[in-house]
Amino acid sequence: MHRVPLLLLAPISLFAAPVDGGVERVPGIPSYDVELSGSADGTTWSGRESVAFTNTSAEPLAEIYLRLWGNVHDCKAVVVTIGASTGDCTVVKVPLAKPLAPGKRTSVAFDVTMTAPNRLDRFGRSGAYSFFGNALPVLAVRDDTGWHLEPDVGIGESYYTLAADFRVRLTHTGNVVVPATGVTSDGVTIAKQVRDFAWAAGPFTTSNATSPGGVKVRTWATSTVAPAAVVDARTKAMAAIDDFGRRFGTYPDSEIDLVLNDRWTTFSGMEYPGFVLLISPSSPVVHEVAHQWWYGIIGNNEYADPWLDEAFATYATDLHEGNQRPGCWPRSLPTAITNPMSYWQAHQASYGPYVYTYGACMLHELERLIGTPAMAGLLTTYAKTHWHGVTTPADFKAAAQAASGTDLTSFWRSHGLG
Repeated sequence: MHRVPLLLLAPISLFAAPVDGGVERVPGIPSYDVELSGSADGTTWSGRESVAFTNTSAEPLAEIYLRLWGNVHDCKAVVVTIGASTGDCTVVKVPLAKPLAPGKRTSVAFDVTMTAPNRLDRFGRSGAYSFFGNALPVLAVRDDTGWHLEPDVGIGESYYTLAADFRVRLTHTGNVVVPATGVTSDGVTIAKQVRDFAWAAGPFTTSNATSPGGVKVRTWATSTVAPAAVVDARTKAMAAIDDFGRRFGTYPDSEIDLVLNDRWTTFSGMEYPGFVLLISPSSPVVHEVAHQWWYGIIGNNEYADPWLDEAFATYATDLHEGNQRPGCWPRSLPTAITNPMSYWQAHQASYGPYVYTYGACMLHELERLIGTPAMAGLLTTYAKTHWHGVTTPADFKAAAQAASGTDLTSFWRSHGLG
């Protein structure tokens, strides 16, 4: 494990956060304060990060863990650094100076450096443009099954974080602009109750418009993206963000940033809170906007239950586009849509069809069984119950059963959720 030079602040008394869905998750009520200075070209950022958190468990907390997801492809180079690094380069164990008592709050602080690697990826570079997705160190989560330190398996996402508040200052002297999660004012970016913080840097062309529902949609395009593609993405995003707000609960922030590039080869779109990376011109705009709710607001353990956000984002896209997918559920499936990422790593060709398509088909089948009004009410209530929390398959099944007038046991069994 990494050994990290840390500043440990004195514990503060604070009541524990409520337990979401009956599961105790630690550490709770996180907040991040980050001060970074960027190189003139925006490829390297360094400075100080502090993380405050509360011991929301009933027993003393002896250590925490930080996730350095940016290192996943570059363990030898360690493109994200926190002090001296040895061992597993995506996990940093931080022993606390003394065990943190239940209900107490403390902070750790450390120096951090991030350099965008020379690859076309969500944490990488594309010509004069640098992208910092999953680059900032974030707290790992401990729940009823222990600490979650699972690896990134190279496809999809394996992330599991709690909603947190971020205060980030990104300063630079170069001729670049820096779109980021949250809202920036007087050089400080504030993001409330988000699961991660991402940004980009480069000579982007910028524009913005406001949806009828009052959400500012800002676009940031690289130099080779066609203006028509920018307009198309912005138009789709405005319609989707208002539609999903009516269906699942009002979008809680005042803006969303769309970052468009036509050079990525490893992905077509990637969602971050209030910040979406999109390949142009054939970007899945609506799907990525749907992720602002499904994972962004209603969270889940993406390693254990990837279908809980991907199937819901796909189903939400279908709702928005009026696609009911009749007959899309096969008579039988050789494996379940509910497998974890460790399974999909070994069966990569099946990951998309099962987790995205068949997962959404299951939701369509559920809608046909219980009726469209009941399904709409289910999703609204389910989202509200787990707003800024974390949900599990058991939570969804319980919510669906409460919304249904019939016993769903046979439905779950026939759809691989029994």
